[in-house]
Formats: sequence, structure tokens, C-alpha cells
Amino acid sequence: MRLFHFSDDPAIGVFTPRPVRIPSARPPGRDWLNGPLVWAIDAWHQPMYLFPRDCPRVLLWPTPDTTPEDREQWWAGRSCRILAHIEWTWFDRLCAETLYRYELPVDPFESLDDAGMWVSRTPVTPLHIETLTDLPAALRAEGVELRVMENLAPLRELPRTSLHTSSIRMRNAQPGW
Repeated sequence: MRLFHFSDDPAIGVFTPRPVRIPSARPPGRDWLNGPLVWAIDAWHQPMYLFPRDCPRVLLWPTPDTTPEDREQWWAGRSCRILAHIEWTWFDRLCAETLYRYELPVDPFESLDDAGMWVSRTPVTPLHIETLTDLPAALRAEGVELRVMENLAPLRELPRTSLHTSSIRMRNAQPGW
């Protein structure tokens, strides 16, 4: 297994645990997830972070529980493993952004059993850093079909389907989300 952290900073020598920027409501006993942590994503789920940091995006993929109807509606004739949606206002930034993919050691991390997210409560020194300058190509290489829309609001109902849906940075989306 491989774990990564994505950043626009090319010079992180050590990841120091820090609290999240905007705390989330957490289930009872999980409030520690708003406290000081180092966050990582596993290799399969890394396409969720091949975007500028604040870019609102909606990604979806089938799961073993996806119904034939949802699979037909969203995947008919497609060979991609993930569909990613962004707004046109972010497309130029996506194309121009340089990201740094830090590979992290697995040892200090614990799985959250949630869309490939892992956390460490202790500082973490990266193993390797890779510069990514063509994010659309990186998405394609990961089996992601990118869809660009005027507004992501029509996707609001996706969590009610049988697909896995990850909506990230939606506070930055066009009105209507």
C-alpha cells in the first residue's frame, strides 16, 4: 500500500500534525478528527486530490452495492473507474496548477475506513516528492473521466444514488450547491 499527501508547497520536510482549517461535525467519540493530525490518502483514492486545493469537485464511482440502473445511467459505455466534475471557472486553474505529491511512510498512519483517508497523530517525514504539472493528464492516467460544468448544483442528488460520491470544497462552488 502507498499513502500520499498533495500540496502546492514543494518544500515540506516534515508534516507536523495540525487541526483542520474548518472543523466538521463528527460522530460521538470522533471529535479528535478535528484535532492535530497529518492527513494522507491511499493510492486508489488519490485522484480526489489531483485538483487545485480549493477547487470544488464531485467524484463518483461504482461500489459493489451499485444498482444496475445507476451503473447504466452513469457508466454506460465508459471504461473509466471514476467520474470527476468541476466547474468551468476552475478549469484554467486546473490546467495551470502545479502540485507536489508527497509519498509518506505507512507506519505512523491509521485508516479512517472512509474513502481511502488515513491520519497520523505524530510528525511524518516524506519518503519522496513528485512534481505534477499536467493535472488533466494525471487524472486520465488514474482512469478518471473529467467533466466540466457551469455549475455543480445538478449533482446535489448524487449521494442518494447507490454510487460512492465524494464532494470536496463545495463551499467554493457556484451558488446552488
